[in-house]
Amino acid sequence: ALTMADNLVTTRLAIKEVAMEHNIYATFMPKPLEQHDGSGLHLHLSLFKGDTNAFYDETQPDNLSDIAKSFMAGLIRHGSEITAVTNQWVNSYKRLVTGFDAPIFSTWDRTNQAAVVRVPNIGKNRPGATRIEYRAPDPACNPYLASSLILAAGLTGIEKGYKLRDDTPAERLPATLSEALDVMESSALVKDTLGEHVFEWFLRNKRREWQRYEHHVSRFELEQYLPVL
Repeated sequence: ALTMADNLVTTRLAIKEVAMEHNIYATFMPKPLEQHDGSGLHLHLSLFKGDTNAFYDETQPDNLSDIAKSFMAGLIRHGSEITAVTNQWVNSYKRLVTGFDAPIFSTWDRTNQAAVVRVPNIGKNRPGATRIEYRAPDPACNPYLASSLILAAGLTGIEKGYKLRDDTPAERLPATLSEALDVMESSALVKDTLGEHVFEWFLRNKRREWQRYEHHVSRFELEQYLPVL
């Protein structure tokens, strides 16, 4: 996870630097274009014990082990709590809306694009490739904090034996940064994982960002209301 976070930061920096050399601009903004899909950071996750993929079980009809299902259940149960970190910008929530290829519900599926967890179809006799896809994060997140919380949520599911259920109503992910911060603030899992200093600093910093956004008068408001009000 640490190596992957390093690689993500290095990749973002390298792409931006090369783009600038060619007088163009590369952005990892979650939703830069209103009428198009946003930019997601779909993370493919596997858990290995030595050389054995702990997510694979050939005796199960779907080849998913109980460990994999508990890990998924942890992500689903704690998904809303970690959203403020996996989607840490005001603009992040312009991506997490209906009508585009983005997850909005804390549930799982194999094909539903609105599910936060997806299980890719893996060919037979490929136990090492068995994995799950966590689709909520966007590429502008802090990958160190996001990875820590994703792992904490999944491993908590394993440690506490969470059951993956199909009959539980799907919970809507937070719709704004402010809503996500409210959910995060009450999460013992996030506070324990990040530590009190980072936890409190993150909340303060992001509350200030949301306050600046609330005070901003957007072009939409000017174009929509100025001529008629």
